[in-house]
Amino acid sequence: MDKAQVHIYTDGAARGNPGPGGYGIVMEWVGKPYKKEFSEGFVHTTNNRMELLAVIEALKKLKKEGLYITVFTDSKYVVDTVEKKWYVKWEKTNFKDKKNPDLWKLFLKEYRKHHVSFTWIKGHNNHPQNERCDALAVAASKEKKLKIDEGFVSN
Repeated sequence: MDKAQVHIYTDGAARGNPGPGGYGIVMEWVGKPYKKEFSEGFVHTTNNRMELLAVIEALKKLKKEGLYITVFTDSKYVVDTVEKKWYVKWEKTNFKDKKNPDLWKLFLKEYRKHHVSFTWIKGHNNHPQNERCDALAVAASKEKKLKIDEGFVSN
């Protein structure tokens, strides 16, 4: 059995919340000198959407299934939903009255392809990868050409 391990660091940002936003990702293959960075910005979105989208996009970039992944994020929204298994009830009710159902459905599709655990890290606490993700997310939110967050619905 392949015990390949990947560490994924993610962060999301929104200036205004809602407002222009972006996400940042740093991916590291444990035990190998492999490191990749990704980011993307959006015209109008929320911080929580960017936090969750960062995790989804990182998982989508993995070319093999069944990997052992640790996601490091400063998002209690993402960590608690997964680690406390809130999503199980949400899924049973088709995410009724929950925010970001489009992203949670996408997340679960990718999440179930791997062995994923989450570790919460305090944001803005000099954690090198988290600081890098934050810088990537903020920079992405300030790009000239921002994408449309198709699933964003303002309440």
